[in-house]
Amino acid sequence: MSGLLGTDQPLFAAHDAALVDLDGVVYRGPHAIPTAPAGLDAAREAGMSIVFVTNNASREPGTVADHLTALGMPTQTHEVLTAAQAVSRMVAEEFPAGSTILVVGGPGLRTALTEVGMTLVESADPTPDAVVQGFHPDVSWKDMAEASYAITAGARFFASNRDLTIPNDRGTAPGNGALVNVVVTATGVQPPSAGKPAPEMFRLAAAQAGAQRPMVIGDRLDTDLMGGNAAGFPGLLVLTGVNDGRDALLAPAGMRPSYIGRDLGCLAHPHPAPERDGDGWRVRNAFARVTAAQLEVSGDVELDRLRAACAATWEAADAGIAVNVEGVTGIAVAS
Repeated sequence: MSGLLGTDQPLFAAHDAALVDLDGVVYRGPHAIPTAPAGLDAAREAGMSIVFVTNNASREPGTVADHLTALGMPTQTHEVLTAAQAVSRMVAEEFPAGSTILVVGGPGLRTALTEVGMTLVESADPTPDAVVQGFHPDVSWKDMAEASYAITAGARFFASNRDLTIPNDRGTAPGNGALVNVVVTATGVQPPSAGKPAPEMFRLAAAQAGAQRPMVIGDRLDTDLMGGNAAGFPGLLVLTGVNDGRDALLAPAGMRPSYIGRDLGCLAHPHPAPERDGDGWRVRNAFARVTAAQLEVSGDVELDRLRAACAATWEAADAGIAVNVEGVTGIAVAS
């Protein structure tokens, strides 16, 4: 088996729901990725349900839906699932309604915890039942210090997600994971995380869509694809964000995608599966093999070259061969 799946029909016909990441997939910073609105429109018109699944806990689902709508991707509130909602459900499974929660984060997290019946407090004195940390750009040293005091005194610690970075239109910025690590350093306590790559968010999103054949779409191997694999759902890696084709080649088994596309426009296209051809793998006229631990690739279409290269590299890696991909061109597929 090559590890990649294939379909002769458009991808949106092979799956009944898409569980879609936001940053790096539908927008970068304040701007929509140019192909995203048309790609999602085509999928919706074909009958595919869409749920946007984001590790960002700072905004409320309605705010996210309004933002996407303003960017040309009409979205309803029920089509958004945030890490704030996921961690709030995790907290509600551990604590009864009315429990006291110190929030380090934004309005999205505060609203989600209130909706599951928690009582929000502003101080570590008296010690709250739990501390819940999610990203917000206004989180300060004082907020993290207050969280540290509460956790040291015995409060349970939860994180919405552990993403170390956030891509935006200016580059890469520290994410919630980086801020959570400040509190971890101060307290020595590692919190459970509800966000990707934990599988629960994707299972919640699939249930929210009533999906039988869901597919995860993301730009990050270590969150989107890893979380989709953990949930048992096929994943599409789009090359408009953090990870490129070379990263896909080197991905460990738990992070590998089932499909690879340039951008969301690929939902309207068939995705040919690599097929065994002698000592290598072929996708249409692209061919790849590993000889003496060196990857060799040929073919005219860059995306097919990448698909064949993934099949050959993953096969070798799983056999314990450290594959050299240096010097191989035409596989990154920049969008």
